[in-house]
Amino acid sequence: MAPAGVDDLGLIAQWAAAEGWLPGDGDERLFFPVDPGGFLVGRLDGLVVSSISAVRQGTGHGFLGFYLTAPDQRGRGYGLRTWQAGMRRLAGRHIGLDGVVAQQDNYRKSGFRHAWNNLRFRGTARVQAAVPGTAPVDVRRLGFEDLAAYDRRFFPARRDTFLALWISAPGHRALAVLRDGKLAGLGVGRPAGPVVRIGPLHADTPEIAARLLGALASGPVVLDVPDRNRDGVELARAAGLEQISETARMYTGEPPDIDVRGIYSVASLELG
Repeated sequence: MAPAGVDDLGLIAQWAAAEGWLPGDGDERLFFPVDPGGFLVGRLDGLVVSSISAVRQGTGHGFLGFYLTAPDQRGRGYGLRTWQAGMRRLAGRHIGLDGVVAQQDNYRKSGFRHAWNNLRFRGTARVQAAVPGTAPVDVRRLGFEDLAAYDRRFFPARRDTFLALWISAPGHRALAVLRDGKLAGLGVGRPAGPVVRIGPLHADTPEIAARLLGALASGPVVLDVPDRNRDGVELARAAGLEQISETARMYTGEPPDIDVRGIYSVASLELG
C-alpha cells in the first residue's frame, strides 16, 4: 500500500464515476490538499488496483471514502488489505464514512455504528418563492472566520483548508444568507457531469434552505439529505426531486454532537 499521487486520484475519480457516484468535476484536486497523505492505493505490477481515502480532520476526527477495487481485480483480497491500511492510518481517531447500506454489517465488524442514512435526491428543482430577508450573498464578501465557525456547527472538526478550497474553486458557486448580520445559511453548488451537486447546504430554517436551493439550482441537481432532517427530506420532495439512492452514515463510537437537522445536504460522501 502506498500514498496516491495526484494522477492516481484522477483514475480513482473515474472509477467513482463509473460506479454512478457522480463525483464533482475536479473534486479530487480539492480533496488532495486537505491531507495529501490521506489517499492510499494498492498496486499490482505497477498498476493501481484498489484505493481508499483516510483523511485526517482536526485533531481527532477522520473520514473514509473512495473505497474501491478495480472490477477485474475484485474477490482477491486487495480491497480488504486496502481497508486495513486506511483504518491503520486513522487509528485512535473518531472515524466516519458514508457506505452502501447493504455493507453496514461489514462496517460494524470494524467497529462502526449507524448514525443516519443520507438520501440522494435528483431532478430539476422547482424554485421556491423568495422569503423576505433571505436574499443570498456571495460568500467571498464575508469574513472566512465567520464561515468556518458556522460550518463547525454541522461538522465534527474544523476543516478550514477544505472549506476555503470548496468556496473558491472555479466552477463552484457559494452563497450565504444573513439574518441580523449573522450567518443563517450556507450553500455550495458544483458541476458533476450532467448535474449540479449542492453541498454543503446548511440552514437555520427550511425557508432559508429553500431560498439557497432555488438560487443554486440551474438545471438538474443532486442533494444528499440526512434522513434525520425531516424538513430537508420534505424540502427535496416538495421541490420535485426524486430519491434515487441512499448511503449509511456510520461512525466509530457515538455519533458526533452536530446539528444534523440543519444539514439539508452534506458536502460530499468522500470527506463528509
